[in-house]
Amino acid sequence: MGNGRRGLALAVLLTGLVGGCSAGDGESVRAGDGASARAEVARRGTSVGAAGSACELPVTFDVAESWKPEAVDAETEPAGVSEDLAELADAFLRQGPVTMACEIDAKPAGHIGFLRVWTGEPGDAGARAVLEEFVAAERGAARATYHAFTSGDVTGAEVEYVLPGIEEVRTARALAVVTPDGPVVLHLGGLDGEEHAEMLPAYELAKTTLRTTA
Repeated sequence: MGNGRRGLALAVLLTGLVGGCSAGDGESVRAGDGASARAEVARRGTSVGAAGSACELPVTFDVAESWKPEAVDAETEPAGVSEDLAELADAFLRQGPVTMACEIDAKPAGHIGFLRVWTGEPGDAGARAVLEEFVAAERGAARATYHAFTSGDVTGAEVEYVLPGIEEVRTARALAVVTPDGPVVLHLGGLDGEEHAEMLPAYELAKTTLRTTA
């Protein structure tokens, strides 16, 4: 697993601008309550977060069918790259108060994109404050709109914002919760608005099944 994680650190750097995915043929269902009742939720594949899963995290949630989760070890330097590139990779793996801990890759499902999970150290900051720092650390982020959300017995903050794109602004979305083991941020990007929308069912599945492991 060590070599895979070292390679992943470089891979996430090279794919950092790829946050969206194309439309797929997977079956979807509608969420059952709250704001998510207006959003599609992807068919469940596996889950992450618990001990023994692909990514051990302070939270658990379901992963969309065929998407592949893989842990990211931000403390391990990428092998065979220059010092400058290693520093760039390290900067990409850390954003505001959190560090990337897991990437969920959509390629096995026929898409190009990731749902990324970031974790931080325990502290006094609430979910909204963590999320504001996360967005502030992303270059070009603008028009951020925040609101609270609830999933089962988990409460947190959610944000939608835009980023500069090649021909138009790109949409991004993230949520944050605070656990006894520290804050957790789930982030979904996209190369443009259309691709972001096509990835939303996987994000909604994670959001509506989110639970703390502590």
